[in-house]
Amino acid sequence: MFKKLPGDETRTLVTTTPDTAVVFRPAVVTTPAILTITIFLGRLLAGMLRLIWRHPIAVAVLAAPVVLVALYGWRVALVAVAVPLSILAPWPFFDRASFNRWMGWRLLAFWRLVWVYRRHWQPVMIVSGLGRNLRGRDYLPRIIRVTCTSWADLVTVKMISGQSVKDWTDRLDHLAHGFGATSCRVTVARSGRLLLAFPRRDPLATPLPALPIPEVASVGPVEIGRCEDGTPWRLNVHGTHVLVAGATGAGKGSIIWSTIRGLLPAVRAGLVQVWALDPKRMELSFGRDLFGTRYAANPADCADLLEAAVQVMQERADRFAGLQRNHTPTVDDPFVLVVVDEVAFLTAYQSDKGLKLRISAALATLTTQGRAVGFGVMAALQDPRKEVMNVRNLFPDKIALRLDESEQVDMVLGDGARDRGALADHISPVPEQGAGIGYVRLESSPDPIRARAGYVSDADIRAMVADFAGEAPQ
Repeated sequence: MFKKLPGDETRTLVTTTPDTAVVFRPAVVTTPAILTITIFLGRLLAGMLRLIWRHPIAVAVLAAPVVLVALYGWRVALVAVAVPLSILAPWPFFDRASFNRWMGWRLLAFWRLVWVYRRHWQPVMIVSGLGRNLRGRDYLPRIIRVTCTSWADLVTVKMISGQSVKDWTDRLDHLAHGFGATSCRVTVARSGRLLLAFPRRDPLATPLPALPIPEVASVGPVEIGRCEDGTPWRLNVHGTHVLVAGATGAGKGSIIWSTIRGLLPAVRAGLVQVWALDPKRMELSFGRDLFGTRYAANPADCADLLEAAVQVMQERADRFAGLQRNHTPTVDDPFVLVVVDEVAFLTAYQSDKGLKLRISAALATLTTQGRAVGFGVMAALQDPRKEVMNVRNLFPDKIALRLDESEQVDMVLGDGARDRGALADHISPVPEQGAGIGYVRLESSPDPIRARAGYVSDADIRAMVADFAGEAPQ
C-alpha cells in the first residue's frame, strides 16, 4: 500500500464552519545547495565559453593586459598595451572606413551587446509579452549575435518555440523604446530566427541634391537617391511598373524627375521615350520641352495619348509574337515610360464617364500587357484607396512616401508592410526633413526598404531642358 502524500490528505478534511476555506500547502522539497551551486557554475562557464566563441577579438584585447600583469608585472603589460595603441591610434584618422570595417563596428557591437541588449533583455522581453514566466522560470528569446553598421544595430534573435513573426511585429514600439531606439524593424532571417534593426541615427535626415546625369545611356536601373544603409537607390523602370503614393509635399516630384533625369542619355540615344501625362499642369509642364509631342494635360488629350501608347504596344506585341518574350531596347523599338503625375484626376475624380472609362481601360491594358514588350508605367497619386486607384495591384513595385494614415501604408505596400517597419505615416511633414523619403517594396522582396530620392530643383530642370530638349528622336 503506497503511503499517502500530503496533498492527498485534503480529501479527508472536513470543516464545520461554512465560511472557512480549506488551506492547502503542498510539500516543499528543498534543493541541496551543492546542486544549486553546480548549476550556477555550469551556466557561468557555458556563458563565458559562448562569449569567447562569439567575440574572440574583443575578449583577447581585454584579457591580454590582465594575463601580462599576472605573468610579468605591470610595467611589461603597460608597454605591451601602449605600443599597439600608439600604432593603431592614428588609423581612424587616416582611413576611417577600413578602421570601422575591421575594428570599429565590431568593438561597438560588443559594447552594445553587453551594455544595452544583454542588460535590458530580460525586462524588455517580459514586459512586452515576448517572454514567458512559467512555474517560476523565465523562457526568453535568445540573442544570437549583434552587428553594427554606420546607422543601426542588427540583432539576430532566436524565437521561442511556438512564436510567430506577428508576435514581434505587434510589439515594435515596445522593442524600440525598451532599447532606446526611435524605431524597430523586423525581418525574417530564416526559420525561427529574426533580424531586428534598431537605428542609432537617421542617415537620410539631410536632403540630397539632384544626382549627376549619367554619362552612359542606359534604361536602368536608374540611380535616383540613397538607401538607408548608404548604398545607391537604383529604381527599375524597364520590365516593371512603379506606383508612387504620398501626401501633398511628400516628394513625388523628386522621384519622377530623378527617374527622368537618369534616363536622359538614353532618351538622347533613342533607346527610351518618355510619355508624360500632367493633369495638374504643375509638375511635368515645367520640363514640357523634354517630351515633345508626347505630352498631355487636359483629360481628353490624356485619354488620346494613353490609347496611342496602347496601339503602339499592341503593334509591337504582334511583331514580337512567336519571336521573343523579353524586350531589349533599340532605336526601332525603344523602351516607353508612361509617366502620370496625378492619376486620380484621370480616374476617380474625372467627371466625364466616357473619358474615365477610356483612361481606366488604357491604363489597365498597359499595366497588364506592357512589360514584356518594353512599356512601363510610373503613376503617382495622393489617395491610395482602391476606389481611387482600382488597378494599383497591377504595379509590381511600389513606393510609399509620407502618408496621412497608418492604414494607407498597407494599401500601398501590401498587407503587413507597416508591421515590418514601413512607418510611412511617421515621416516628417517638414519638407527639409521628410520630402523624398519613402519605403520601397519591390516585386522580388516583401521587405520594405527605406530610401530618399534626390531633390531636382527648378534650376536643375531648366538645365535639363536646355541640354536635352528637342534632341530625342520623334
